[in-house]
Amino acid sequence: MSEFFTVENEEGDRIDRYLAEELAERSRSYIQKLIKDNHILVNNKPVKANYRLSCGDMIEVSVPSAKNLDILPEDIPLDILYEDADIIVINKPKQMVVHPAPGHYRGTLVNALMFHCGQELSGINGMMRPGIVHRIDMDTTGSLIVCKNDAAHQSLSDQLKEHSIRRIYEAIVHGGFKEDSGTIDAPIGRHPTDRKKMSTHAKNGRRAVTHYKVLERFGEYSYIQCELETGRTHQIRVHMSSIGHPLAGDMVYGPRRCAFPGLQGQTLHAKTLGIMHPRTGEYLEVEAPLPQYFVELLDRLRVI
Repeated sequence: MSEFFTVENEEGDRIDRYLAEELAERSRSYIQKLIKDNHILVNNKPVKANYRLSCGDMIEVSVPSAKNLDILPEDIPLDILYEDADIIVINKPKQMVVHPAPGHYRGTLVNALMFHCGQELSGINGMMRPGIVHRIDMDTTGSLIVCKNDAAHQSLSDQLKEHSIRRIYEAIVHGGFKEDSGTIDAPIGRHPTDRKKMSTHAKNGRRAVTHYKVLERFGEYSYIQCELETGRTHQIRVHMSSIGHPLAGDMVYGPRRCAFPGLQGQTLHAKTLGIMHPRTGEYLEVEAPLPQYFVELLDRLRVI
């Protein structure tokens, strides 16, 4: 069984380190053995374990397995913001994992999409990630685009590579701002000691730019909008934390204790997604309404 990965934000990472995180159930030494035995290909060619990834690289991993893993369609309701013959844009809820991974083989967005779309999903990223061209974190809500065919997938991959997709997020962060807007231009890479985190102090960080604007002030908290110029892993979470404004509920990059009981993960919503349609070439923009938990938290902060 083969798995496929498209490099999005990890340019410059060693392939063995990258796959050790993507394949969490496999050790790095085991992955290095797969590389040595040519079971791992990049753009259809064997590489060495110290190969440095480039954005857009297509990785194929052939892992010997005792049994085949069946990813099954599941009748899970989807909040569809837009759909045609080429793409579908989903308003992803909190706590939904985008694609199957160790510990999450059921209840993912892919399981739901397989039920809704049947065989109409692109196959570029393999059986584990059909149709998936980009991801958002499990606890991030909002707009996520999925491709129904390979031509659409390639077009969207190219737009991601060129940073031409418009992505606007809204968030609630700790602290108040003196300024009304600003730009964070700080490189992001893997954390030097915690490989599951990202950092602005990484040795081989890649340029990352976030433009933010204050929408509303609540004393100890602020409601902001962030527009991504680049798309690094955890970019908004890392950037806002780096300037002393971590996202409310983000216990990875912010306070370990959440001031709002019941809040699950970071308060971050992918509100606006703008692309050039892969078939027509026309600009298409979709907006995802704020989730109920976000609206309720804003109402609570306004009262406080």
